[in-house]
Amino acid sequence: MDPVALAVDDLREQYLREMALVRQTCERTGDGTAAIRRRSAVVDRILIEMWRRIFAAQSPPNIALLALGGYGRKDLFPYSDIDVLFAFADDKTEEQSREAVRAMIQGMWDIGLRASPASRTVKEIGRFDPDNLEFTLATLDRRFLAGQFPLYQQLHQTVLPGLVLSEWNTITQKLGEIARARHAKYGNTIFHLEPNLKDCPGGLRDYHLAVWFALLFHLKETKEWPRQRGGVFQSARGDAEAAFDFLAAARCFLHFRHGRDDNTLDWQSQDEAAANSIGLETRGTADPAYWMRTYYRHARIIYRRAALLMEHLPAPVSFYRQFRRRRTPIAGTDFILDQGRIDILPGAQFSDTAAILRIFSLMATHGYALSQAAEDRITDALPALAIHIPEGPYLWNALREVLLGPHAAHALRTMHALGVLEMLIPEFHGIDALVIRDSYHRYTVDEHTFLTIDNVHGLRQPTHDWEHRLAQLLPEIDRLDLFLLSLLLHDTGKGRRSGEHTGQSVELADSFLARLDFDAEEREAVLKLIRFHLEMSNAMRRDIFDHENVRAFADKIASPSLLKMLTLMTYADIKAVNPEALTPWKAENLWQFYMATANFMDRSVDEVRYHAAIDPTLLNRIRAMVPSSQYSDLKQFLEGLPQRYLQTRLPEQIRDHFLLANNLDKDPVQLDLRPHRQLFDLTVITRDRKRLFADVSGALAAWGMNIVKAGAFSNEAGVIVDSFQFTDTFRTIELNPSEKDRFLAYLYDVVAQKVPVEQLLESRTHANHPSSIKVEVPTRLSFDNESSSHSTLLQVVAQDIPGLLRQIALTLSTHQCNIEVALIDTEGETAIDVFYLTSQGAKLNEGIRSALQIDMTAALEAMRVPAA
Repeated sequence: MDPVALAVDDLREQYLREMALVRQTCERTGDGTAAIRRRSAVVDRILIEMWRRIFAAQSPPNIALLALGGYGRKDLFPYSDIDVLFAFADDKTEEQSREAVRAMIQGMWDIGLRASPASRTVKEIGRFDPDNLEFTLATLDRRFLAGQFPLYQQLHQTVLPGLVLSEWNTITQKLGEIARARHAKYGNTIFHLEPNLKDCPGGLRDYHLAVWFALLFHLKETKEWPRQRGGVFQSARGDAEAAFDFLAAARCFLHFRHGRDDNTLDWQSQDEAAANSIGLETRGTADPAYWMRTYYRHARIIYRRAALLMEHLPAPVSFYRQFRRRRTPIAGTDFILDQGRIDILPGAQFSDTAAILRIFSLMATHGYALSQAAEDRITDALPALAIHIPEGPYLWNALREVLLGPHAAHALRTMHALGVLEMLIPEFHGIDALVIRDSYHRYTVDEHTFLTIDNVHGLRQPTHDWEHRLAQLLPEIDRLDLFLLSLLLHDTGKGRRSGEHTGQSVELADSFLARLDFDAEEREAVLKLIRFHLEMSNAMRRDIFDHENVRAFADKIASPSLLKMLTLMTYADIKAVNPEALTPWKAENLWQFYMATANFMDRSVDEVRYHAAIDPTLLNRIRAMVPSSQYSDLKQFLEGLPQRYLQTRLPEQIRDHFLLANNLDKDPVQLDLRPHRQLFDLTVITRDRKRLFADVSGALAAWGMNIVKAGAFSNEAGVIVDSFQFTDTFRTIELNPSEKDRFLAYLYDVVAQKVPVEQLLESRTHANHPSSIKVEVPTRLSFDNESSSHSTLLQVVAQDIPGLLRQIALTLSTHQCNIEVALIDTEGETAIDVFYLTSQGAKLNEGIRSALQIDMTAALEAMRVPAA
């Protein structure tokens, strides 16, 4: 074919004139979706006219001109390429039409259209190339523009459906692989300081990815194309469409702003987009943080839709797998489990929150994902579920199961995306997609919160050296559920945007905890963590090796258990700010500061005692709880008690202990026994005497109780406050409620020295001596005469066997050692007990220490050997 001349000057002027109008309209209305539709129509008219001019003087050959990709779906952004396909009936037609095609492509460039052309014969179009999936995907978004319509119909009705159906598994699997690689390139997160509106997770590519998957699934099921391409991916609430409209407006803004196909939403572009309320329903000026919050909300919707459809892809099927049962009903619900995905039974009706909470518990435990249908049904049911929102222990038990699951963050994100989390915890709504707009905070506040929980659970499988060290603290958290709840609520106050957020978070958390019917101790444990959650980070900004810095932090925290939780909370909090926030240096500093504070607390436990003249604050708090006639007695009770005792107990508990101590003149032995979760908590208040701690320990061992924690404290008046936490190994009290009175009566008699403990203890020891110890723990005694200015520290590490604590206390009493403070702990079969000891008011001299080393080692080793 001879060279073809094509005059396009008038078409160029027409294109520039119409595009100027498109831009003016877009900037006036802010409607990006309308703008890309208008540009598609403009280009349609230009190309159809060019086609007419080229083939006006000859009989039209058997060629069809198709719009592909973004142009094919009429999503033609201001500076996007123009994807077109020249489809030929055969090779001969292609050869004869080469010059005409070349002239048309050149004409497109001359007009200012960035042409991205493809030329294929029908036979080539029907052949799948696994190395060029992009072309096959582009044909999914095709439109007829000009040429032979019967040829287009052949492609549309026969060639392309046959190709896609025959290669369906390969196409969908490769499409999923490409999407996952793209997501991985961007860290598998929508949260970027300067996101790419097209390629980032939650961007326009993900929207089209979701449409492609929906279209492919529709074709496989019905064997025909949907009548309307958009109809296959319409969401019931229109949220996906609204997200597309926002992104379309933002991308049009970027194209016009830069004068090229630039899709990066940089910092300055965010400011300008917010100033012009791009994509927002209201015009005027918006705050950049608010504008980015809107972006993240829309990106989250699109990313979830795309991710759900990718999870719907069938895994490669083995021969044996074909015969496995695939769908398993989930007991007590209308849901089914299908290869790791939770779906809902057709026609199921539910208005019971219990079933839905059970589903999220399974997701947290096993990492299951919801199907799109299940997500839609749950969201649709929210108005009915909101009528009967659970509260109190029922809500806490359900939420607790979610928080404790290894995939808790995954379940919480799903609950949040569907509106369930805000329905249960309205206080969380304020931080939904909330942006802290600086170069340090990468994530929105809600995502940051989920990441903190993820970081804590991630310590179960540590990778870095610092994670291995921090992971040692995780089993030592007594109430991991309360700790994780604190993380969930710790930043909710940021949603109020007024004042310091920690106090606001405490206030919001307190209102939620009231609805959970938490007791005072649980409530204070959560609120204290939230109140102090920035204290360790603040202290680390100063010299972590400065003694005064360590002392000030330790005095504020006071409790070793709180220190451990704050250390893990600080680790999780810093790591969740951005991927580079927790450097190895910062992680090392965190551990060093933890160790310095822990060591300081161990050294000073007997040094700091309460004196009302120095610190009247505590006295005033508890005075409000007792009659004015008891003020002087209260002051006398508190005087000289170790700060450790006062700071590890609630004011209500200290008041109760005072009231018991106030009755000592009427009854010299005061006992208080209460269930404490899986343990029992025993408090013994009496006047000091020899072997008291040993006798109580022996009495508990005699009844088969296993002491897991204990503390011994005294005030200046010689009133002893001993506390013991123990397990009822043989469930004696649980199975025989009447035995509780007999148990307390026996304890009373032992403390009052009315009955000896030795006989019952000896028979119990023989009966319960361990016949097969799983882990042999050698007995180790270590003395420290330097750490405390008042006492000698003795640490005993030994096999945890019945009567151990009593034997230690007896040996100490034999050597005239007074227990100032006792800190008792048990880890598995290992007892780790620390005693602060004095003898005649002074530290132990070398002679006492040597004798004690020999006698106690012998006594504890003798306990290992069962009597014949």
